Amino acid sequence: MADKSDVTLPLSISAGIHIGVIIILALGIDFSHKPEPMQQVSAPAVKAVMVDQQKVANQVEKLKQEKRDAERREQERQAELERKAQEAKQAREREQAQIKQLEQERKQQEIETQKANEATKLAQVKQQQEKEKAVKAEADRKLKEQERKVAEDAAQKAAEKRKVEEAAAAKAETDRKQKEAEAKAKAEKAKADAEAKAEAKAKADAKAKSDAKAKADAEAKARAQQEQEMADALAAEQAALSQTMNKQMQSEVNKYKSMIMSTIQRNLIVDESMRGKTCQVSVRLANDGFVISSQTQGGDPNVCRAAKAAILKAGKLPVSPDPAVYKELKDINLTVSPTFN
Repeated sequence: MADKSDVTLPLSISAGIHIGVIIILALGIDFSHKPEPMQQVSAPAVKAVMVDQQKVANQVEKLKQEKRDAERREQERQAELERKAQEAKQAREREQAQIKQLEQERKQQEIETQKANEATKLAQVKQQQEKEKAVKAEADRKLKEQERKVAEDAAQKAAEKRKVEEAAAAKAETDRKQKEAEAKAKAEKAKADAEAKAEAKAKADAKAKSDAKAKADAEAKARAQQEQEMADALAAEQAALSQTMNKQMQSEVNKYKSMIMSTIQRNLIVDESMRGKTCQVSVRLANDGFVISSQTQGGDPNVCRAAKAAILKAGKLPVSPDPAVYKELKDINLTVSPTFN
């Protein structure tokens, strides 16, 4: 029993170690450090342990190799992924560049298309203009053709009319010459008759004129004498009338001049220092008597001041409604002499 226990124990230990190493390898624990010393066991147990350790080492080496292979495969996989990612990136960049190039080409194509459309429109407009020009030219040609035909018809009608007129003119000229000849003959006869009549009439007129002149001279002499008598009478009458009117106007002038002096005297303020003194005043009046201006022409200063004040106070002086009288009084010279009661 004791021997059996001695063998069983090392085998259990070896199996446990084997399992532990596998677990440690699975967990990635490094076995490079030295294992701690184990308790001494018997020779068979050590031998069994050494055999198991070789297996374990082989298994560990196998696991490490597998791990290295896995890491290598992982690195290769990562490198492949990176390569594929780089290729995908380059492919995307090429695709983006191609898209950009295609977009530029599309825009250029749009520009060229737009230019082509504009050129087409311009060509269409030009074609339409050429067409319109052609239509207008054709219309002008037809109009000119029509005008030419109308002109030709008019020219033909004018030629026919001219022929008719020339024939009529020739006939009229023939008739005129015939009538002229007849008229000339009649005129010559009439001239001879007229000359005979004129000679007889001239003699009669000369006698009548001589008689009429004698009569007219006598009538003119009588009429001139009568007109002179009437002129003398009219001149005398006008002189008398003018004298009468002058007297009446002078009377009116004196009347209104006296009224003007009375108005000034009524407004004149006097004192004893003015007694026996005078002032010459010129006054210009409007046609309603309004005093336009007044100027002293010389005299006593006190009397002159009083006279101007009296005229200014009056404002308006009496004037005649008769234009001839007003004309004599519109510029009047007065001698103002104060009066004392």
